[in-house]
Amino acid sequence: MRSWRPASGYGFQFYTSPTVKALLAINITVFIIQKLMASGTSGLGPFLQTFGLVPAKVITQLHIWQFATYMFLHGGYIHLLFNMFAVWMFGSEVERVWGRRLFLSYYFVAGIGGGITHTITAWGSPIPLVGASGAVFGILLAYALLFPDRKILLYFIFPIKAKYFVLIFGLLSLMAAAQPQEDGIGHYAHLGGMLFGYLYLKGGSLRLPGSLQEVRSAWRRQRNRSKFRIVRPDEKPDHKLADEERVNEILEKISREGLNSLTEEEQEILRRASRKH
Repeated sequence: MRSWRPASGYGFQFYTSPTVKALLAINITVFIIQKLMASGTSGLGPFLQTFGLVPAKVITQLHIWQFATYMFLHGGYIHLLFNMFAVWMFGSEVERVWGRRLFLSYYFVAGIGGGITHTITAWGSPIPLVGASGAVFGILLAYALLFPDRKILLYFIFPIKAKYFVLIFGLLSLMAAAQPQEDGIGHYAHLGGMLFGYLYLKGGSLRLPGSLQEVRSAWRRQRNRSKFRIVRPDEKPDHKLADEERVNEILEKISREGLNSLTEEEQEILRRASRKH
């Protein structure tokens, strides 16, 4: 845990988790390479045809790597800016609760799931899909499940709870996807990212039934299990593991009831843990 502090009713904090830092760096680097490799004025050169998600090629020509590589390409500066801002704003909070391994696996499940959904709905299309939006919408869903009552400033003006914020964006994508005209946006990829992310949290490849809380609890138990050891009768007990379990219990409480539910003792425990790490 690093730089933890009790937050206000708003979920936005100036904190960047390690995996999110790496994702930002990779996306920006790939975007620079993409610009350097773009041919002509359309930007639809060999680089995008090879690493963007082209439904006409991904199955018939077995370009299955595109399900992963398309997530790191973007259609322009604004596209990159908004996606990376969302990854930073919401992803850091999710990673801080879940840890690097679970967060990264979830990120790829949501992103690849968005690509699969787009391929099914745009079968045979020669136009490449690019962007981390599928993974971003998956992160939004995870954030809303973890912190449903956290307030977010919609359009930086209107305060709204996270669960309603994500519901609105999901409904907007669903309505846009149902429209017959093409607007150049992969709405089905957005919906697919949320769907695959939700299925993953409900069990999926983790093979765990139940809610998000059960998935997180099972993951924490598996992580802590490797830290158990036998203590001799003449040996003083190791309080480090007990302290970590107490911190995990408090984090679970934050996820269920929000930061305002913490007692002064629990807040002090988290502050001490923050100083240790």
